[in-house]
Amino acid sequence: MTSPSSALRPPLPAGSDRAARGSPRDEPSNVAPGDIAVGVVIGRASEYFDFFVYGIASVLVFPSVFFPFVDRLHGTLYAFALFAVAFVVRPIGTLAGMAIQRRFGRSTKLTVALFLLGSSTAGMAMLPDFRAAGALAIGLLALCRVGQGLALGGSWDGLPSLLAMNAPAHRRGWYAMLGQLGAPLGFLVACGLFAFLWGQLSPSDFLGWGWRYPFFAAFAINVVALFARLRLVLTHEYERELEARELEPCPLGELIHTQGSNILIGAFAALASYALFHLVTVFPLSWVVLHDEQAVGGFLAMEIVGALLAAAAMPLSGLLADRIGRRSTLGGVAALIAAFSIVTPWLLDGGTVGQDAFILIGFVLLGLSYGQAAGSVTSNFLPRLRYLGAALTADLAWLIGAAFAPLVALGLSARFGLVAVSLYLLSGACCTLLALRLSRLVAQRD
Repeated sequence: MTSPSSALRPPLPAGSDRAARGSPRDEPSNVAPGDIAVGVVIGRASEYFDFFVYGIASVLVFPSVFFPFVDRLHGTLYAFALFAVAFVVRPIGTLAGMAIQRRFGRSTKLTVALFLLGSSTAGMAMLPDFRAAGALAIGLLALCRVGQGLALGGSWDGLPSLLAMNAPAHRRGWYAMLGQLGAPLGFLVACGLFAFLWGQLSPSDFLGWGWRYPFFAAFAINVVALFARLRLVLTHEYERELEARELEPCPLGELIHTQGSNILIGAFAALASYALFHLVTVFPLSWVVLHDEQAVGGFLAMEIVGALLAAAAMPLSGLLADRIGRRSTLGGVAALIAAFSIVTPWLLDGGTVGQDAFILIGFVLLGLSYGQAAGSVTSNFLPRLRYLGAALTADLAWLIGAAFAPLVALGLSARFGLVAVSLYLLSGACCTLLALRLSRLVAQRD
């Protein structure tokens, strides 16, 4: 029987390289999954570091430096609005990156994307404040944030998909988890750097020049990550493997017409994880700064502990996924997130003990869910549509689940109380459970 993917694939000339090699699924891989995982972790850690540096600065720095003309609450809301802009333009960056790859190759796309990401982040360190440049300072900050979003979309290299396809069938959950470890690592470095500067500098020095150092560091980290990823992607073994697995750009119209529903289902399947992502990293810091007497340095230290717990929980998610399945793991953790959302108001309003418990429990749930969030349903894509399909699925999941989470949570909590945050997170968990059910039905149908 002809598979759906082979039915849609144009016939190959008898003398073509791929025809001579045979089906990519029939030939052994020359690339070890562990080597691919190293490239994914390095690349993702550098990207998350850039974004978390901005997220933490949105609470500790930007209200005073760029929005001093309003109160602290509205200054933070304005900073969170700019925070969301990067996720809005990320799909544009993905499509632009695919166009660059078709014309100039994968290495050129990665170089342009990571140079733009590092330059945009380092550029924020050199911006004048509002008192010196007025509205121009805010405009330049927004422009740098747009650059970050375009770069993150354009940096898609296909390595997560290659990792999933090369992993042994009984260890795919484990290797999928390895690709997600970059998130807690990036947050750990960003939070640790800000905690050190906050504790060592006076408030005037921190707001005057200290906050700029993490943004400068981002450029150096991106240069290291670029060379590490290029060393992997540009080797002949990886080039052959990426080609054999058909991890190349495909026409957008064909993807949407053929499997557009998979993009939507995949984005909503990860909604609980992506919503929780910023509700335990960026939002609680803003809540503590605005509404609580807890020391910021102590809270940052607790978030560092939470990041370590998330990193420790991710291997457990891999073991669970290999035992009971990735969809079942995501569904079970989504139910736990729903229960966690119900007690969120009491924890966040429970002083230091309650807030610390919120951070620690939330990060463990984040590790369990985010460890399997990427690619949970991308196996439904036809092989030659998976490269662009997986990228756009991730873009949409970030946009729907995470982009506006700090802004919505802080705005709703300021107006209606913390119960609104509870309902927001609960809705994300319900959407995940529904999308996973639809994904299972689609997989059974196909």
